[in-house]
Amino acid sequence: MIIFSNVNALKTYRRYELRTHGSDVIFTSVLRVNMAASMVSQAALRGLQLSSSKHLFLDKFKGSRLSSRRWLNLQEYQSKKLMEQSGVAVQRFYVADTASEALEAAKRLNAKEIVLKAQILAGGRGKGVFDSGLKGGVHLTKDPTVVGDLAKKMLGFNLSTKQTPKEGVKVKTVMVAEALDITRETYFAILMDRSCNGPVMVGSPQGGMDIEEVAASTPELIFKEVIDIFEGVREDQALRMASNLGFKGPLERQAADQIKKLYDLFLKVDATQVEVNPLGETPEGQVVCFDAKINFDDNAEFRQKAVFAMDDMSESDPTESEAAKWDLKYIGLDGNIACFVNGAGLAMATCDIIDLHGGKPANFLDLGGGVQERQVYEAFKLLTADPKVEAILVNIFGGIVNCAIIANGITKACRELELKVPLVVRLEGTNVQEAKRILAESGLPITSAENLDDAAKKAVAAIKK
Repeated sequence: MIIFSNVNALKTYRRYELRTHGSDVIFTSVLRVNMAASMVSQAALRGLQLSSSKHLFLDKFKGSRLSSRRWLNLQEYQSKKLMEQSGVAVQRFYVADTASEALEAAKRLNAKEIVLKAQILAGGRGKGVFDSGLKGGVHLTKDPTVVGDLAKKMLGFNLSTKQTPKEGVKVKTVMVAEALDITRETYFAILMDRSCNGPVMVGSPQGGMDIEEVAASTPELIFKEVIDIFEGVREDQALRMASNLGFKGPLERQAADQIKKLYDLFLKVDATQVEVNPLGETPEGQVVCFDAKINFDDNAEFRQKAVFAMDDMSESDPTESEAAKWDLKYIGLDGNIACFVNGAGLAMATCDIIDLHGGKPANFLDLGGGVQERQVYEAFKLLTADPKVEAILVNIFGGIVNCAIIANGITKACRELELKVPLVVRLEGTNVQEAKRILAESGLPITSAENLDDAAKKAVAAIKK
């Protein structure tokens, strides 16, 4: 199975297949949807009601706090800048880091009404609360002189919403924007869809609300257009989607043009998703993208350096950020058994079987492929730094990973870090006999396991001693 995460990669493969195998090629590729892509739009696409995207594991993990894998996630103003650069209609706005800058920006806008928005990587800002006492991370005012006072109560203070930790997230930047009246709100998204082997437009005339609720209660109001990766968004498709979204007269043409520009942006930045909610119309007869979320293909970072340079890591979990430096993927949970694996699927299976035997995973740390000894060592440093970890379970299936490299990394880490917690290791696959020999001759207190079930039992038993 070949997995593609963006249109440019898919196009390249399709062209290669057609050149080398001719028109009789059977195209069986599917598309990987970025883990951070909104499950909401996926719900709309399929007419399914899905739970929050934070619930990545089985229901049995409801007691665990899951820090979802953080791919590139831009602040609202950064996404709007990208849209503006692609000719997409957005509100006029400025960004401020101080209260005086916010006040100056409000005056410069010279707008009838101004909206001041705290910039953090979390939803529910409007209903959030600051530890300064200010209620709401989004404020509307017709008096630009009060913007400075509001910004003083936002900047440098923590904002708590339904999507932040209890202590909230410190606000370092605010967006000062022109507030526009919205006559009508619609929903529009472009995303990669595995069932269609390519990008798909999804829209609904019912915007400005949770789109999964619309999909569940009124699925007939969800419209879908499959995009040909070579033709792009056709004129008739854009006009049909605009009509389905309820735009009339000249607004239909405006909306169609915005749709085509959003697809151009989708391609230009190697996005896996561009979601606009709401795509609205104003009393003055404008079609405007009032809010947007863009998800990016991390595999395209090498050619999207300017975009990825905007990544604000200050809100990231420090352990996740450190893991990313070594090309490791870390997800924190609330248990006490660390899971050291290669591959997200294997990680979830490992977490699942630990739970089955009465244990609780503390995290999972994914080595991925092409791993080197230094990465194994750094992985152990991250795991042992977590005070919750009472045992470590290593579960490696060596395909492109050489088990001997893993074994050498494990023994090095155990000696240099003076490992104090029980360590259970299950290795299988490439060069596994050499790996087992390395572990056996190390003289270290490492418990070997024959299979995953055996490994989970031994890890759970180790913390109960």
